[in-house]
Amino acid sequence: MSTRDAGFGVPTGPEPEVRRVGLLGCGRIGRLHAGLLADTPGFTVAGVADAVPEAARAVSASTGAPLMSIDEVLASPDVDTVAICTSTDTHVDLVVAAARAGKAIFCEKPLSLSLAEVDRALAAVEAAGVPFMVGFNRRFDPGHASVRDAVRKGEVGDLHVLRITSRDPAPPPPAYVAVSGGMFLDMVIHDFDMAGFIVASPVVEVYARGAVRVDPLIGQAGDIDTAVTMLVHEDGTLTTIDNSREAVYGFDQRIEAFGSGGVAVSDNPSRHAGWRRTAEATIGQPLPWFFLERYHESYRREWVAFHDYVVGGGDSPSGTDAVRSCTAIALAAGLSLREGRPVRVDEIG
Repeated sequence: MSTRDAGFGVPTGPEPEVRRVGLLGCGRIGRLHAGLLADTPGFTVAGVADAVPEAARAVSASTGAPLMSIDEVLASPDVDTVAICTSTDTHVDLVVAAARAGKAIFCEKPLSLSLAEVDRALAAVEAAGVPFMVGFNRRFDPGHASVRDAVRKGEVGDLHVLRITSRDPAPPPPAYVAVSGGMFLDMVIHDFDMAGFIVASPVVEVYARGAVRVDPLIGQAGDIDTAVTMLVHEDGTLTTIDNSREAVYGFDQRIEAFGSGGVAVSDNPSRHAGWRRTAEATIGQPLPWFFLERYHESYRREWVAFHDYVVGGGDSPSGTDAVRSCTAIALAAGLSLREGRPVRVDEIG
């Protein structure tokens, strides 16, 4: 095992033990992970599978990994780890199958749109005793992690309010919206995870309001594109989250933790640090346009953390408790929106 720096960085000691990853799903997020695995010490892509042959062939060509079926990946003695990057509706069955095959598991979010299905997957993981991590990559963003560290070290005093802003630059197509599970499970679940990651107290109540302010077709698909959610934590801390499917100026991602002793902030990075000032204005760079650009470093650090967990043991960086609590909060938010009332998380299960 290699020695890592405190920020989930590059190895500073011996070469890390190599994990042989079977990549299931070669779409946009699968291609991202394939590139990261190829560039991260301690991993090799040992096989790729996708229901779309052209997608699998492209990733196979870029990584040099053999083409396989999903069953072949799960049965292969040359694969000890699986990365599940397929569509959400397939996640639970693949987690169960991978757990039974004794593989370490990395699964993209959301695990499922159903809490009962989440519990089925988690039961299989726990019964098999295999390492499991869900892809809540924003935990590994250096700015967001700095806010968490400041809160957990007491540097902002007693935490009073956590404020999260998360806005996409452009809305997804209505066809995607119709099968996404809704804004809370598809998009805001990252922010629900941030609330649990930063605040050392579980969420007990959720109140959500939403509207269609961006694209009427999203409303026709049965979803919202604008939302504000308030979370009440067991210790009395309040978290507010505002979301939009369209921020015309770029991918807007900010966190502020305010407490009795001060404030800690994770702000938006610009595309680069250059700017200029004239008599008329100060001109800086725009925000990163989308998540692949904004959070690339967090995805890299996510894989380093996963490797250290699988090889070194200990608690999962984002495991069964995280995925279950975020799913329950998202479902509570949906119920709150539909019924126009605060919903206790224990109503969901």
